[in-house]
Parts: sequence; structure tokens; C-alpha cells
Amino acid sequence: MKIAVRTKIIGLTLGLMTFVILVLSSIFAFIEAAEIEETIGDKALSTAVLVAQTPLVVQAFEQDDPSETLQPFAEQVRKQTGADFVVIGNSESIRYSHPEERKIGKKMVGGDNDRALVDGESYISKATGSLGPSLRGKSPILDDDGEIIGIVSVGFMIEDIRSLLFKKLGAIGLFALVALALGFVGSIFLAKSIKRDMYDLEPYQIAALYRERMAILQAIREGIVALDKNNRVTMLNDSARQMLGIVGDIEGKPINEVLPDAEMTSALTSGKTEHNEEFYHNGLVFIVNCQPIVENGSIEGVVASFRDKTEMIQMANTLSDIKRYTDDLRAQNHEFTNKLYVLSGYLQLGHYDKAIDLIQQEAGIHEKGSRMLFTHIHDPTVQAILVGKMAKASEKKIHFTIDENSSLDPLPSHIGQAQLISVLGNVIDNAIDAVIQSAKQEVRFFATDIGHDIVFEVIDSGPGVPDNVELLFRKGYTNKSTGQNERGFGLAIVKQAVEEMGGMIEVVNRSNGGAVFTIFLPKKDAREESVIP
Repeated sequence: MKIAVRTKIIGLTLGLMTFVILVLSSIFAFIEAAEIEETIGDKALSTAVLVAQTPLVVQAFEQDDPSETLQPFAEQVRKQTGADFVVIGNSESIRYSHPEERKIGKKMVGGDNDRALVDGESYISKATGSLGPSLRGKSPILDDDGEIIGIVSVGFMIEDIRSLLFKKLGAIGLFALVALALGFVGSIFLAKSIKRDMYDLEPYQIAALYRERMAILQAIREGIVALDKNNRVTMLNDSARQMLGIVGDIEGKPINEVLPDAEMTSALTSGKTEHNEEFYHNGLVFIVNCQPIVENGSIEGVVASFRDKTEMIQMANTLSDIKRYTDDLRAQNHEFTNKLYVLSGYLQLGHYDKAIDLIQQEAGIHEKGSRMLFTHIHDPTVQAILVGKMAKASEKKIHFTIDENSSLDPLPSHIGQAQLISVLGNVIDNAIDAVIQSAKQEVRFFATDIGHDIVFEVIDSGPGVPDNVELLFRKGYTNKSTGQNERGFGLAIVKQAVEEMGGMIEVVNRSNGGAVFTIFLPKKDAREESVIP
């Protein structure tokens, strides 16, 4: 059963306060009872001692009837002190005074006179006398020679002492009820305050939101970083750790220590949402979006999401490559349509020999290209790439051939289709662009899967590549004079895609002009081999 947090807070607060009040009241009642008893006992004793030492009392024992003097005096003292009884007796415990005159001359009851009459002590005792249980103060009466001639007993009834204690406890109980009522009111306000701080949610709802939050953070491929108003990291999802290469616990650390080049803190000062800002980390470019966390007009933090810009460019280029394949096929269709019109013209004009020569020429070209493509290359993705590139080369009057020694079976599943399109598409496009201005416009493609690696090789007859080959794979680098890597990102994306598949790429210049791009891709997934069984 789910109990509302407000009920829990009120119940626990009242329960705790009731327990504390009961314990404190019990302790206070015990202390108060001891203090009342001690105070009344001291009062009874001091009164008894005072009466025993009064000269009037000592002289009265020399009279024939001491009661005539002692009874009025004892009653006067009893009324002045508020005692329940003041009894004066002789050395035989025979009463000379008593609140009830009829009991004068009778022996004192209680059996607690020996310490005074025998040992000469003054003390406090509890006993049951003729009036009932009482707390007594007793003191011996001494004559001028120091002999014990009598005893004084001053007492307060136990019942009266208890009544006094109950009055005190009543006051304590009243204060306890007031404190409990105040605690009840305070617990209601406390529960409301806590509920308001929790946005009026119950704990089980907060737990559900937390589980959903963790699942969402793990499902999002973008990196997510949350900062508090002091620029300290409060949350980092796994995608962010993987992209940024962060290991270990960084929560609570300043963001400037973790990402010195990040531009996430500006949103804390400006309070404005920021979109598509760039920052660099470990040689990579990231696109970041920042959303400030605002509560009651105050900026309490910021949440930033980011993605690798290279990945976005790679995706855009892949889509662009697919669009180019469609355009190439459309151009090829347009070219063959034109040839069909020429063929139709030959036939209508009666030039049958020329029509036959055109058909044989096109059939020979198509047969040779198709035979090489479908006989030696058996992977459908590579076939589709080559068909599109052959059409593009044909449109630009570039001689594109497939090496007769090529041999390629269907590629393993760990080589992604999008990655393969990006790699081969960019390399072949660069080769085609490189030979456009050359006297000899030739591009040759070679593929083989003999051995442990799959090898792709693209050879062009262009002007070659720079001596510093690493420049080709740097983001933003372009060499428009030769047409190589015109967009500045193509070969950088190629290298990244090849390395993601566990392969490598080599570029060399040919001795007779042109460049050779060789791509090596492992047949087995390196990630699977790295797992220890």
C-alpha cells in the first residue's frame, strides 16, 4: 500500500514527539516526586527539631499535666506550617498532643520512634499512624541535662503529597498537550514545504521518474552533460563519456577541469539557450546545444547535449553520395536515350550499317563492363557503387576499368554499408576529379579478398598527391589545383571510417604519374577478437 508522503511526515513527527514527550514527562514526574517528597520531609524534620528545642516544650514536661500547655502549642504550630499533625509524646511514646484530642494519652502508632527515643537522632521516616500513611519528621526532646524526655513527630499525609504531585503532573500534561498540538501544526507545514520542494510528487513517483531518466540518458546517443550554478558537473551519460574519452568519477568537478575548451558555461551567465555551437576536444569537433535551468527567475544550472561533427558530416556525405548515384544513373539513362534517338535516326535514314556498328560498339562496352563487374565482384553494395561511378566516368568521358585480376566475395557483416559507400565513393570521386584536367584520363579499380584482409585499390592517371600525404587526411584541407578532396572533409572521413572498421589506408604516387589509394579492411571484426572468452 502506497502511503502519501504528507501522511508519513505527519505520522512520524507526531509519533516521535509523543514518544519524546512521554519520556520527558516521566522523567520530570519522577524528579518532581522526589523533590516534593524531599522538600516536605525536610519541612517536617525542621519543624520537629524546632518544636523539640523550644523552651516552652521542655518546661511543659515538668508540669503535672503537660497536655494543657503542649496541645495548644502543637495545634498552633500545625496550622502555621500546614502539617497534618504535630504530635508530642513522652519517653514512653504517650501522646501529650494530637489533632484529635481524644487520642491524647494514648501511645503513638507507627513503631518508628526508637531512633529518636533510644539513639537521640533526628530523622525522616515513612509509617502508618493513627491518621494513615504519612511522611514524618521526628526529633527527641532533651532536658537541661541532655536526657531524652520525649519526642516530637511532625507529619504530612502521603495522600496529600500525592495530590500535590498530581497537580504538578496536570500542569506538565497540559504543557505536553500544547507542545503536541504545536508539533502537529508544525508537521503539517513541514509536510507542505517538503511536498512543494518535491513539486507535489510522491516518493514512488520520483523513483519512477528517476528510472525513466536513467533509461532515457542511456538510450540517447548524444552526449549529455549537466552543470550546477557553480559550473560543477552533476551528471554525465555514457555516450558523453565515450565521445569525450572520460574515465572515472568526475561528478562534482568543475567543467573547466574536465573540458577546458567547452563553451557550456556561457549559458549560465547569459541565461539564453545556445544552439549549434562548436568546441574542440582531443582533436575532434563537437556541435553543442545548451539549455539553462531556470527556477523562480534564477539560473540553477545548464544541460548541454553534443554530437561529433565528423559523424554528422559523414552522414550528410553518405546521403550526398547516394543522391549522386541516383543522378549518375539518371545521366546514364539520359545518355542511352540520346543514343537510342541516334539509332532511330540511322534506321529511318536507311544507314543500317552505321546503326549496326553503333549497336555492336555499345553492346561490346556494356558486355565487357558487366562481365568484369558481375563475374569478379559478388558483393551487391560494391557492385552498386561501381555501377554508379562507371556511369559518372562515362558521362565525363573518363575511361573507368575494373582490373581483370579482381576477385571479391560478399563482404562480412561488420563492414557497414554506409561506411563502405563513404570510403569507396570518396576515393573514386577523388580519382575521377584528379584526372579531369589530365591528358590521359584513366581510373582503374582493383579488389581482392585473398588472405586475411580485403583490399581495395584505386589508381588514377592524375598529377599525384602532395609529398606530405598526411595533409590529405586533415579536416578542412583541400587541393583544388588537382581536384583532390575539394570539400576538405572527404578523405578525413574516409580515414576515420576505415579506422573504425579496424583497417588502414595507404597513398603513394606512381612513377609514371598519378596516385594509388590502397585500403585494407580486416575480414574479422577486431572488436570480437579482443573479447577474452
